[in-house]
Amino acid sequence: MPTILRLPAEPSELTLPALLLRNAEDHGDLPALSWRTADGTGWTTLTWSDVRRKVAVLASGYAAIGVERGEHVLLMMGNRPEHWLSDLALVHLGAVPVSVYGTAAPEQIGHIARHSRARLVVVESAREEARWEPLLDDPQTRLRRIVVVEPGEAGPHVAYSSIAAQGVRLYDADAFEKGWRAVAAADPLTVVYTSGTTGDPKGVVISHRNVLLNGIALDRVADFPGHAASICYLPFAHIAERMLGIYLPVFRAGHVHLCADPQAVAATARELRPVQFFGVPRVWEKLTSSVRAALGLLPEERRAAVEAAAETARAVVKCRERGEEPAPALAAAYAEAKARVLDPVLALAGFERLTWTASAAAPMPVDILEFWAGFGLVIVDAWGLTETTGVATTNSPGGFRFGSVGHPLDGVEVRTAEDGEILVRGPIVCAGYLRPDGTALPATNADGWFPTGDVGRIDEDGYLWITDRKKEIIVLSSGKNVAPVAVENALKQHPLIGQALVHGDGRPYLVALLVLDPELAPAWADREGPEALRAEIARAVGTANARLSRPEQIKRYHLLTDEWGPATGELTPSLKLKRRVIRSTYAEEIDSLYEG
Repeated sequence: MPTILRLPAEPSELTLPALLLRNAEDHGDLPALSWRTADGTGWTTLTWSDVRRKVAVLASGYAAIGVERGEHVLLMMGNRPEHWLSDLALVHLGAVPVSVYGTAAPEQIGHIARHSRARLVVVESAREEARWEPLLDDPQTRLRRIVVVEPGEAGPHVAYSSIAAQGVRLYDADAFEKGWRAVAAADPLTVVYTSGTTGDPKGVVISHRNVLLNGIALDRVADFPGHAASICYLPFAHIAERMLGIYLPVFRAGHVHLCADPQAVAATARELRPVQFFGVPRVWEKLTSSVRAALGLLPEERRAAVEAAAETARAVVKCRERGEEPAPALAAAYAEAKARVLDPVLALAGFERLTWTASAAAPMPVDILEFWAGFGLVIVDAWGLTETTGVATTNSPGGFRFGSVGHPLDGVEVRTAEDGEILVRGPIVCAGYLRPDGTALPATNADGWFPTGDVGRIDEDGYLWITDRKKEIIVLSSGKNVAPVAVENALKQHPLIGQALVHGDGRPYLVALLVLDPELAPAWADREGPEALRAEIARAVGTANARLSRPEQIKRYHLLTDEWGPATGELTPSLKLKRRVIRSTYAEEIDSLYEG
């Protein structure tokens, strides 16, 4: 059981600012935040004392340009210190930071701006600035100011450097301390916009209490190293990185390394050699492919030695999965194989020091879990939603079942409804969904249960297994949620496309089955020719993609000519898609879209 650091208040009354003060007082000299130097050769690091001073100055700067308690402030930046520090500074003012995906489509940006009623957005550079400028004149938004971080790119807007300079000039210690002490545990800490079944993002209101009780519960099941370093590379618009990259490091006084380019995470791991690593399934898939490719280049004798050592490691992991201690001979063989064979291979990826590995946000393929078990690593699979502040159930190094998503956290209740839908109740369930008037619409029923939209079962040992998804939401292997109806509707805006089904659950990108309109398409082909028809469909997909965010875009598609209907089994009597039937019928066609 890990040691939880000093808590400056009762667990249910904790706030993030109170924990930041504790870190400055108790752990002020420890590293808190690091990011690449301008030349890319090293790291710039702030201690926890440094962080709190910078947060205080920034809070004063934001207050000087009119940020008020309770208002939402939008942030569209990558994983850079200005994003991380601004987030905490706004929280200390009692404002509510809201990160927006850098890949968001213009329609989504407009919706979030209108729905959040934000007056201010902080963006990274002129590229993002241009995407927000049209909203300054939109009468349906309250947006009035754009802050630009990159030096020299603010143009007519506010430069981030001027906010920092004003903060230095106007900082009042008494006002700062008084301000953050007015923040309560029940206050919103952030709003996370997540895709809904209609495609419009929903604003999930997450409180300080939701986050910090989740952090305490997580620390009870995972033996995290004290003040451990972590690599922060997922978008802050995702609840996973908000927890792992901001909130839990503050809670644990950890050390965050910002990785601005997600493609550089493997190289960063090789450099930093972390003791903990979180990856969505797509990241683990890429790492697996990379390691397998490296193993394939080894001489046959050494490759055989690695395979033999991996079998020994898997045997030990299987014992642990059953809750058994490995026999002395097996334990000794594994210790030798680990030191002589496995750790040198892991060192090639920078993973030889790992003591905690995890995944969430999308289903993890069991073969990936078993591959890493061959190196003695147990990737603990967790499950939850934005509405449950991330993790609601998790495996742990001391208790896991490959393929399951583990047990509920302490204080969290999980049960299944008559139709198999998983229901969650507990203090980690969000305050609700943001209404346009700023209040929250409860996400739970009268008894406090939140219907997750996922379908599953709980086995005799209390492990939860996800078997289906009730909601029509696709979760890519990157962890990004996509509403398929919105994508399908965009595709069907072209008259030649009569029906569409989008697929991509657990996959790296979306593909589509497109059914040609049974009347218009033959006439078009007769008039223009089959090649012209295919070219027009390609243009139609390109036009739809231009209106969609990057994760929503269709990478490949397959054309069908036979219309779907109730009589042939692809549609319900009310003409809704029977997704499972279609996916089963066209499984070969779908699989072929991911080949090559």
